Amino acid sequence: MIVFDLECRAGGHRFEGWFASSDDFANQQVRGLVTCPTCGAPEVDKALSAPRLARKGNQLPAETPKARAVPADMAALTQPVTSGPLPPEAAAMLKAIATVQAEMLKASTWVGESFADDARAMHYGEKDPALIHGRASQAEVQGLIEEGVPVAPVLVPVVPPSEVN
Repeated sequence: MIVFDLECRAGGHRFEGWFASSDDFANQQVRGLVTCPTCGAPEVDKALSAPRLARKGNQLPAETPKARAVPADMAALTQPVTSGPLPPEAAAMLKAIATVQAEMLKASTWVGESFADDARAMHYGEKDPALIHGRASQAEVQGLIEEGVPVAPVLVPVVPPSEVN
């Protein structure tokens, strides 16, 4: 398999395409089978990209710091990002949302992985009600919703207090 960086002529949207070979890409393009996943335009070209070179089998990879893993329940929420800048209105909107959320979280307590248990205990009167935020799996959130426990996702990712510099 070969991976090409592709770009549509209509909107300049960039995306990847996987093909058996360069000839396979050309054949599919001629038949109109390669289209932009964002706008559906059939005018798609290979975009300029850096070559992807494989290491020799006897070379060890350089030691790199481990990236922070995305929780499994968040991985499904991620969306492709375009290569262009955000429109000014969108950037202003995101900044406003982040500001409001930060103010709301000041009045809330981080409970980490015990979020689902704490929210459920408050709902059933086993704990005093309080504003809390933390982490919960998709299954835990679904269970809370089915039980009628009021929960809502935060719109901007929250860094746990233990991971803040």
